[in-house]
Amino acid sequence: MVIIMKNILLLGDSIRVGYDKSVKETLEGYANVYFLAENCRFAAYVLRTLPDWITQCGLKGEEYDLVHWNAGLWDCLRLYGEDVQTPIDIYAYYIDRVCIRLKKLFPNVEFIFATSTSVQEEKMHNDFKRYNKDIEEYNRVAVEIVKKHGFEVDDLYAVSVTLPEEAHSDPVHYYTPIGTEAFTNQVVSCITESLGIKGDFVYSEKLHTDKPVGI
Repeated sequence: MVIIMKNILLLGDSIRVGYDKSVKETLEGYANVYFLAENCRFAAYVLRTLPDWITQCGLKGEEYDLVHWNAGLWDCLRLYGEDVQTPIDIYAYYIDRVCIRLKKLFPNVEFIFATSTSVQEEKMHNDFKRYNKDIEEYNRVAVEIVKKHGFEVDDLYAVSVTLPEEAHSDPVHYYTPIGTEAFTNQVVSCITESLGIKGDFVYSEKLHTDKPVGI
Protein backbone atom coordinates (compact mmCIF):
# COMPACT_ATOMS: atom_id res chain seq x y z
CA MET A 1 0.00 0.00 0.00
CA VAL A 2 1.34 3.41 -1.00
CA ILE A 3 1.11 6.01 1.77
CA ILE A 4 0.64 9.55 0.50
CA MET A 5 2.20 11.78 3.13
CA LYS A 6 0.84 15.22 3.94
CA ASN A 7 2.90 18.35 3.25
CA ILE A 8 3.24 20.75 6.18
CA LEU A 9 4.81 24.21 6.23
CA LEU A 10 6.03 25.80 9.46
CA LEU A 11 6.36 29.60 9.44
CA GLY A 12 7.24 31.85 12.34
CA ASP A 13 9.77 33.69 14.45
CA SER A 14 12.69 32.36 16.50
CA ILE A 15 10.35 30.35 18.74
CA ARG A 16 9.43 28.29 15.66
CA VAL A 17 13.13 27.91 14.86
CA GLY A 18 13.47 26.13 18.20
CA TYR A 19 11.05 23.31 17.37
CA ASP A 20 10.90 23.01 13.57
CA LYS A 21 13.70 20.45 13.17
CA SER A 22 12.32 18.28 15.96
CA VAL A 23 8.82 18.41 14.47
CA LYS A 24 10.28 17.27 11.15
CA GLU A 25 12.19 14.44 12.82
CA THR A 26 9.21 13.35 14.93
CA LEU A 27 6.88 13.23 11.93
CA GLU A 28 9.34 11.44 9.65
CA GLY A 29 7.47 8.71 7.82
CA TYR A 30 4.12 10.35 8.55
CA ALA A 31 4.39 13.78 6.91
CA ASN A 32 6.76 15.98 4.91
CA VAL A 33 7.64 19.00 7.03
CA TYR A 34 9.05 22.14 5.40
CA PHE A 35 10.37 25.30 7.04
CA LEU A 36 12.66 28.23 6.40
CA ALA A 37 16.10 28.86 7.81
CA GLU A 38 14.98 32.49 7.98
CA ASN A 39 13.33 34.00 11.05
CA CYS A 40 9.91 35.24 9.90
CA ARG A 41 9.98 38.23 12.25
CA PHE A 42 6.92 40.53 12.56
CA ALA A 43 3.47 40.46 10.99
CA ALA A 44 4.16 43.09 8.29
CA TYR A 45 7.27 41.17 7.24
CA VAL A 46 5.25 37.97 6.96
CA LEU A 47 2.75 39.72 4.70
CA ARG A 48 5.44 41.06 2.38
CA THR A 49 7.64 37.97 2.23
CA LEU A 50 5.09 35.13 1.94
CA PRO A 51 5.38 34.85 -1.88
CA ASP A 52 9.19 34.63 -1.65
CA TRP A 53 9.00 31.91 1.01
CA ILE A 54 6.79 29.72 -1.16
CA THR A 55 9.45 29.80 -3.87
CA GLN A 56 12.23 29.04 -1.37
CA CYS A 57 10.42 26.03 0.10
CA GLY A 58 10.11 24.30 -3.27
CA LEU A 59 6.40 23.44 -3.41
CA LYS A 60 3.50 25.36 -4.88
CA GLY A 61 1.05 26.81 -2.37
CA GLU A 62 -1.71 24.41 -3.34
CA GLU A 63 0.60 21.42 -2.77
CA TYR A 64 0.62 21.95 0.98
CA ASP A 65 -1.98 20.42 3.26
CA LEU A 66 -1.38 22.63 6.31
CA VAL A 67 0.43 25.83 7.28
CA HIS A 68 1.32 26.34 10.95
CA TRP A 69 2.42 29.92 11.59
CA ASN A 70 2.95 32.65 14.15
CA ALA A 71 3.83 36.34 14.45
CA GLY A 72 3.73 38.60 17.48
CA LEU A 73 6.86 38.63 19.62
CA TRP A 74 8.63 41.08 17.35
CA ASP A 75 5.51 43.22 17.12
CA CYS A 76 5.20 43.73 20.88
CA LEU A 77 8.93 44.36 21.41
CA ARG A 78 9.79 47.60 23.24
CA LEU A 79 13.22 49.04 22.39
CA TYR A 80 14.97 51.71 24.49
CA GLY A 81 11.96 52.35 26.69
CA GLU A 82 9.81 53.33 23.70
CA ASP A 83 6.39 52.10 22.66
CA VAL A 84 5.82 48.68 21.10
CA GLN A 85 7.30 48.03 17.65
CA THR A 86 3.84 47.58 16.11
CA PRO A 87 0.89 49.30 17.82
CA ILE A 88 -1.79 46.71 18.52
CA ASP A 89 -4.34 48.16 16.10
CA ILE A 90 -1.74 48.03 13.33
CA TYR A 91 -0.83 44.50 14.40
CA ALA A 92 -4.49 43.52 14.08
CA TYR A 93 -4.59 45.08 10.62
CA TYR A 94 -1.58 43.06 9.47
CA ILE A 95 -2.72 39.77 11.03
CA ASP A 96 -6.00 40.14 9.16
CA ARG A 97 -4.17 40.82 5.89
CA VAL A 98 -1.81 37.88 6.46
CA CYS A 99 -4.83 35.61 6.88
CA ILE A 100 -6.29 36.86 3.61
CA ARG A 101 -3.00 36.41 1.78
CA LEU A 102 -2.41 32.94 3.21
CA LYS A 103 -5.77 31.80 1.87
CA LYS A 104 -4.95 33.31 -1.52
CA LEU A 105 -1.47 31.78 -1.81
CA PHE A 106 -2.34 28.43 -0.20
CA PRO A 107 -5.76 27.47 -1.62
CA ASN A 108 -7.63 24.59 0.05
CA VAL A 109 -5.06 24.38 2.86
CA GLU A 110 -5.64 24.05 6.61
CA PHE A 111 -4.19 26.84 8.76
CA ILE A 112 -3.09 26.84 12.39
CA PHE A 113 -2.02 30.02 14.17
CA ALA A 114 0.35 29.57 17.12
CA THR A 115 0.19 32.05 19.97
CA SER A 116 3.35 33.85 21.08
CA THR A 117 5.12 32.36 24.08
CA SER A 118 5.80 33.93 27.48
CA VAL A 119 9.09 35.57 28.46
CA GLN A 120 11.13 36.04 31.63
CA GLU A 121 10.56 39.78 31.59
CA GLU A 122 12.48 40.45 34.81
CA LYS A 123 15.66 39.06 33.17
CA MET A 124 15.47 41.13 29.99
CA HIS A 125 17.69 44.13 29.36
CA ASN A 126 15.96 47.48 29.91
CA ASP A 127 16.72 48.54 26.34
CA PHE A 128 15.17 45.37 24.92
CA LYS A 129 11.96 44.46 26.69
CA ARG A 130 8.93 42.33 26.23
CA TYR A 131 6.13 42.08 28.78
CA ASN A 132 3.80 39.15 29.22
CA LYS A 133 0.82 41.46 29.58
CA ASP A 134 1.56 42.77 26.07
CA ILE A 135 2.05 39.25 24.70
CA GLU A 136 -1.26 38.14 26.20
CA GLU A 137 -3.09 41.09 24.66
CA TYR A 138 -1.51 40.61 21.23
CA ASN A 139 -2.39 36.92 21.40
CA ARG A 140 -5.99 37.75 22.29
CA VAL A 141 -6.33 40.11 19.34
CA ALA A 142 -4.67 37.69 16.90
CA VAL A 143 -6.74 34.71 18.02
CA GLU A 144 -9.97 36.65 17.54
CA ILE A 145 -8.95 37.54 13.99
CA VAL A 146 -7.63 34.16 12.86
CA LYS A 147 -10.72 32.39 14.19
CA LYS A 148 -12.84 34.77 12.13
CA HIS A 149 -10.97 33.45 9.10
CA GLY A 150 -11.61 29.85 10.12
CA PHE A 151 -8.08 29.12 11.30
CA GLU A 152 -7.34 26.78 14.19
CA VAL A 153 -5.26 27.94 17.17
CA ASP A 154 -2.27 26.24 18.75
CA ASP A 155 -1.91 27.83 22.19
CA LEU A 156 1.83 27.69 22.71
CA TYR A 157 1.54 30.49 25.26
CA ALA A 158 -0.49 28.20 27.53
CA VAL A 159 2.25 25.56 27.20
CA SER A 160 5.03 28.06 27.88
CA VAL A 161 3.64 29.26 31.22
CA THR A 162 3.64 25.69 32.55
CA LEU A 163 7.36 25.17 31.89
CA PRO A 164 10.04 25.44 34.61
CA GLU A 165 12.70 28.15 34.57
CA GLU A 166 15.31 25.75 33.23
CA ALA A 167 13.26 25.29 30.04
CA HIS A 168 14.56 28.70 28.97
CA SER A 169 17.83 29.09 27.09
CA ASP A 170 17.53 32.86 27.55
CA PRO A 171 14.71 35.16 28.72
CA VAL A 172 12.81 34.75 25.43
CA HIS A 173 13.71 31.37 23.94
CA TYR A 174 13.39 27.71 24.86
CA TYR A 175 16.34 26.09 23.08
CA THR A 176 16.68 23.41 25.73
CA PRO A 177 15.68 19.73 25.89
CA ILE A 178 12.69 20.60 28.10
CA GLY A 179 11.46 23.48 25.99
CA THR A 180 12.05 21.82 22.64
CA GLU A 181 10.24 18.65 23.65
CA ALA A 182 7.26 20.53 25.09
CA PHE A 183 6.69 22.67 22.00
CA THR A 184 7.45 19.89 19.54
CA ASN A 185 4.93 17.57 21.13
CA GLN A 186 2.32 20.34 21.24
CA VAL A 187 2.81 21.29 17.59
CA VAL A 188 2.85 17.65 16.44
CA SER A 189 -0.34 16.94 18.38
CA CYS A 190 -2.11 19.95 16.91
CA ILE A 191 -1.02 19.21 13.34
CA THR A 192 -1.79 15.49 13.36
CA GLU A 193 -5.21 16.05 14.92
CA SER A 194 -6.07 18.69 12.34
CA LEU A 195 -5.02 16.49 9.41
CA GLY A 196 -6.24 13.21 10.88
CA ILE A 197 -2.76 11.66 10.78
CA LYS A 198 -2.68 8.52 12.89
CA GLY A 199 0.41 6.91 14.35
CA ASP A 200 2.63 6.29 17.34
CA PHE A 201 4.58 9.53 17.24
CA VAL A 202 7.83 9.26 19.18
CA TYR A 203 9.52 12.54 20.02
CA SER A 204 12.85 12.93 18.24
CA GLU A 205 15.05 15.71 19.59
CA LYS A 206 17.01 18.02 17.32
CA LEU A 207 18.06 21.04 19.35
CA HIS A 208 18.64 24.46 17.82
CA THR A 209 21.99 25.72 19.10
CA ASP A 210 22.60 28.89 17.08
CA LYS A 211 22.20 32.30 18.65
CA PRO A 212 18.62 33.51 18.15
CA VAL A 213 17.84 36.36 15.79
CA GLY A 214 15.78 39.05 17.45
CA ILE A 215 16.62 38.38 21.07
